[in-house]
Amino acid sequence: MSSPKEIVVNAWKTFSSRDALRIAALFTDDAEWIAPKGNATAIALDHTDHMVGAQQIARFIAVEMHKLFSNVDIAFRGVYADGDVVIVEERMRATLPGGKPYEIDYCFVFTVAGDKIREVREYMDTRKGWRMVFEAEEA
Repeated sequence: MSSPKEIVVNAWKTFSSRDALRIAALFTDDAEWIAPKGNATAIALDHTDHMVGAQQIARFIAVEMHKLFSNVDIAFRGVYADGDVVIVEERMRATLPGGKPYEIDYCFVFTVAGDKIREVREYMDTRKGWRMVFEAEEA
């Protein structure tokens, strides 16, 4: 059996496959992904900020988020593990509709149960995200 840290690092590699079946297999059936309420991604996509269930999470990662973000590039800043909890610091760069750049730092707290992810708590600079997604670039 893999360590929680290996499970989470492997999950990020699988996320980039955009294969919903493979992504769903990473999560417990009742997994939860909890993002900040009213975050720009959820608002722009008319999507919940609290996903429940492996299928809903996988569909978001494989399909839904790519309606807003293209050319997604994830760079890890750090991965830290303590028991069943794994913390990932990362920077996401992407292109928004119309070609506008998106760049924001995230922190994800994963809880692993056995060999699957049971919960993800997502943290970010919501104001910066809102500005990038909804405010026009200054000329």
